[in-house]
Amino acid sequence: MTSITTLLPVADVRTVFAVVRPLLRRHRGALVLALCGLTLASICGLAGPASIGWITQLIADGADPANLLGPGLLLLAAGLGQAGFGWIATVSLSRGIQPGVASLREDTVAAALNLPLSRVEAGGTGDLVSRVSGDAEEVSDAASWAFIAFAGAGITIIMTLLGLAALDWRFALAGALAIPVQGFAVRRYLRASGPIFAAGRAADGARASALLTAFSALPTVRALGLGERERTRIEAASRASMGWEFRAVRTATVFYARLNLAEWIGLTAILVAGYVLVTSGTVPLGAAVTAALFFAGLFDPINTVLGVFGVLQRAGAGLARLVGVLTVSPSSPAPTPTSEPESSPQPSGESAGDARVGLAARNLTFGYHPGIPLLEGLNLEVAPGEHVAIVGESGSGKSTLAAVIAGLRAAEGGFAGPVHGGGAGGSGADRERGLPIEIPVPLATQEGHVFAGSIADNLVIARPGSPAPALIEALTLVGAWEWVSALPEGIHTRVGGGGLPLTAERAQHLALARIALVDPPAVILDEATAEAGSDAARTLDAAAEALLRGRTALIIAHRLDQAARADRIIVMEQGRIIESGTHAQLRAAKGRYAHLWAAWASAASD
Repeated sequence: MTSITTLLPVADVRTVFAVVRPLLRRHRGALVLALCGLTLASICGLAGPASIGWITQLIADGADPANLLGPGLLLLAAGLGQAGFGWIATVSLSRGIQPGVASLREDTVAAALNLPLSRVEAGGTGDLVSRVSGDAEEVSDAASWAFIAFAGAGITIIMTLLGLAALDWRFALAGALAIPVQGFAVRRYLRASGPIFAAGRAADGARASALLTAFSALPTVRALGLGERERTRIEAASRASMGWEFRAVRTATVFYARLNLAEWIGLTAILVAGYVLVTSGTVPLGAAVTAALFFAGLFDPINTVLGVFGVLQRAGAGLARLVGVLTVSPSSPAPTPTSEPESSPQPSGESAGDARVGLAARNLTFGYHPGIPLLEGLNLEVAPGEHVAIVGESGSGKSTLAAVIAGLRAAEGGFAGPVHGGGAGGSGADRERGLPIEIPVPLATQEGHVFAGSIADNLVIARPGSPAPALIEALTLVGAWEWVSALPEGIHTRVGGGGLPLTAERAQHLALARIALVDPPAVILDEATAEAGSDAARTLDAAAEALLRGRTALIIAHRLDQAARADRIIVMEQGRIIESGTHAQLRAAKGRYAHLWAAWASAASD
C-alpha cells in the first residue's frame, strides 16, 4: 500500500483561503444578491408563524370570522415570498460559487498535468486521480447545495432569534437553554470529524492507487499468479477506507442524538415560559403560539446548519487536497507552438531549425531518490543534425538520460536539453555556453498511448488547430496513411477506449506521426520500434528513419542493428558513458560495445 507520507501535499487553511478568495471575488455581485434574497426569504418565513399566532389570538378573542382574511392573506403572501426570494438566492449563489469551483477544478487538472513525474510516482497515480475526481466532486456537491443550505439556514436562525426577542425577551431566553447543548455537540463533532474526514480522503486515495496499480498491471498479475496477493492488498486498502467511513457515520449519529436532546430542552422551555406568561396575563395567547412555532421552525434550520457541517468538513478536506496539488512546483514541460501551423510537415523531414539545434547534457546529476544518484557528472553532446545511439545493459541509465534531456525528469545538477548550434537564432558562443532554447524535444517510447477519440484527435493533441492536409502528410511521412486511409472513416475513425482497438504497432505509428506533425528540430526515441525480424519492426524502422531524416536525434537502442546505423554510438554502464564512437570504431576497439555486438549478433542468428 502506498504510504500516506508520500502522497501529494494537503494545503493549510491560509493557503486554501488565498486560492478561494479571488475566485469568489469575481462574482461578488451575485453573492450579495444571494445574501439579500436569503434575508428576505427568512423574513417571509417568519411571517407564516406570526400569521398563525394572529389567527389563534383572533379565535381566542371570539373575533368576527371576516377578520381572519387579513392574516390569511399574509400567510399566502409569506409563502409566495419565501419561495420567490429563495429561488433568487439559490440561483444567485449558484452563479456566484459554481464558476469558482469550475475554475478551481480546471486549475487543479492543469496543475496535475504539469506535476513532476517523480512526484506523481512517489504518491501513486491513485492519489492524484482521487483528488481530481472524488475530492473535486465533494467540493462541487457542497457548492451545489450544502453551502446554499448552510447560508439559508444560518440567516433563518438569526432572524428567528430576533423574532423571539421581539415577542418577549423571556421567550428568547427560554430558547437559549438549548444553545449550551448544541454548542457542546458542535464542538465535539468538529473536533472528531475533521481528522476523520481528512484521513478518510487520504485513505480513499490509497485505495484508488491500489486499484489502478493492479488494473494497469493486469497481464503481469495474471502471468505471475499474483492475483491473490493483489486482491489482499486492495482489500486491505478498501477496509482502511471503509473504516474511516464507519467512524464518520458513528460520529454523526452521536452528533444528531445530541441535537435532538437540545431541541427537546428548548421547546419544553418555550412552552413552559408561554404557559407562565399567558396565565399571568403578561403576553397574549397568540404571542405564545407564535413563539412556539418560531422555535419549532428552528428545528430544520438548526439541524441543517449543524448537520451540514459534516458535508462542509468533508468538502473542506477535499478542497485542501485540491489546493494542495496547486502548491507543488510544476515540472517544465516542453513548450508548444503558440500559433497555428502555417504549413504541413515536409515529407523529407526537413525542419526549419534542424541545422541549428543540438542536444546536450553537461555535468548532469540525477537520481530517483535523494542522495542516490543514477547519473552523476555525465557529459554528452549531440551536434545539430547528428544521430546518436545510446546502448547498454538494462539499468545502465539510458532511458533515464533520455527522460531528463526531454524535460520529463528534473535533474539535481548540471544542464540537460536542447542548445543553440549557431546560425540564425544562435551563435557559436551560445553553443559554447550551452544556452538552453525554448523548443519542444518530443520523446517517443515503446508504449505509445492511444487517446479515446478519432485518429485526428490523437494527432492534433500534439499541435492543436492542425488542418486535415497536415495530418495526412504527417501520417504519410511515417508510412501510416496506408492503413489509416483504409479505416471506415479514415482520420475520423474513433479509436482507443470505446472505439476501434489498435495494435501496438499502429499505436506506435500514431506516436511517430504526432512527432512528425510537431515538426521538431530534435527528437528522442526510446525503443520506439518493435522487435527485430517482424513485419512490424520493418515498418516502424522505416517510419523512424523517415521521421529522423534531417533532424537531430538521440536514439535509445535496445536493438544493436538500430545503433549500427547511427552516426555515433555511446555505451553506458551504471549511469556513466564508458565508450563513444562509430559502429566500426567501437567494434575495432574490442571493448564493451564489441562484446555486446557479438552477443546480439549470435542471438539474432539463432
